[in-house]
Amino acid sequence: MFGILALALLMVVHEGGHFLAARTFGMRVLKFSIGFGPTFFKISPKDGYYWFTSAAEKVKLRLWKHDAEKQGPTVYQVAMIPFLAYVQIDGMNPLEEVDPKDKGNFSNGSLWGRIVTIFSGPLANYLFASVFFFGATLYGGKAAEIVINNERQLLTYVDALPGRPAHNAGVQPGDKVVEVAGTPVGTWNEMAEQISKRPGEPIKVVVERKVDENHEERKTLDITPSNEDGKGKIGVAPHKLPVPLKEAAIFALTEPPKVVKSIGAGLSQLFRGNTEDLGGPLRMMKETEDAAKQGLAAYLWLLGVLSAYIGIFNLLPFPALDGGRLVFLAYEAVTRRKPNAMVEVYTNGFGILTLLGLALYITVFKDVPHMLSK
Repeated sequence: MFGILALALLMVVHEGGHFLAARTFGMRVLKFSIGFGPTFFKISPKDGYYWFTSAAEKVKLRLWKHDAEKQGPTVYQVAMIPFLAYVQIDGMNPLEEVDPKDKGNFSNGSLWGRIVTIFSGPLANYLFASVFFFGATLYGGKAAEIVINNERQLLTYVDALPGRPAHNAGVQPGDKVVEVAGTPVGTWNEMAEQISKRPGEPIKVVVERKVDENHEERKTLDITPSNEDGKGKIGVAPHKLPVPLKEAAIFALTEPPKVVKSIGAGLSQLFRGNTEDLGGPLRMMKETEDAAKQGLAAYLWLLGVLSAYIGIFNLLPFPALDGGRLVFLAYEAVTRRKPNAMVEVYTNGFGILTLLGLALYITVFKDVPHMLSK
């Protein structure tokens, strides 16, 4: 449920970017749909009013007045299959016959207007990532960090996840892990490293616990890390501290570039043949559901990461993606003539089939085995 909602929300943001840009440049938007398939309900303009119409037109209600010049002919609908979203802009199909005098047609729009319209979808996702990060940080706080060799690293203040080994052993919110199996630890990576190599092995974990404002005490806890894919896990998350409004805003603006950097690193690993961490739609849905179970802050944080990912991924110069469309527009800008319509259609068709094939491959050979191993 939360996974479907997340995907729908991110795609509405994406298509909303295309929609607003197209309307700004005077292009005629025929439909804004949330989901695919048969219509669940729609709001459409007719006879000077907006009308609400349910599936099979069993219910039809007149709503508010419609200004055709200002609001255009757009039909807003929610479809039965609640995946993705799309905006239908008149004239985006290169094979359509177009009246050269039709100023509302996409193909007759200025080159700059068409570039901005295509680019605005990924841009909307990237900008909205900051909105999600801001909400997650303001609501859930921020983990304590330290800078080592110009790199930020998390400190070992933890919260125990319900039902996991740390929680069962008595770890309390805000405890600071200072020693694992006799080894002192000062950062999250050091702590995770010591725990990871001891799956199923009973270990001593020493924590510092605040007694009052001026005093702390050390507690030694017996914990047996669970074995997850051959790695030890005790089930802890970074303890979050309240963040002021200004700091949350700054953090929200600086986090999306880090996601972009991680995408670059991931693509580099992929081109080198490392597909171990490759995940697809099912894995994304599962991780979104897991984040929702951890609370609103974790859910918003993951939405921020996914929104930035979708924005940057769509800018890749691959057929059928927005980046692929921008390549054709760049060709037009350089040559001063539009690309061959058939070449554009077949190229985008190839891109769609390739992406669907890749999604199917990842689902069958990566997502399903990953989920069955849990």
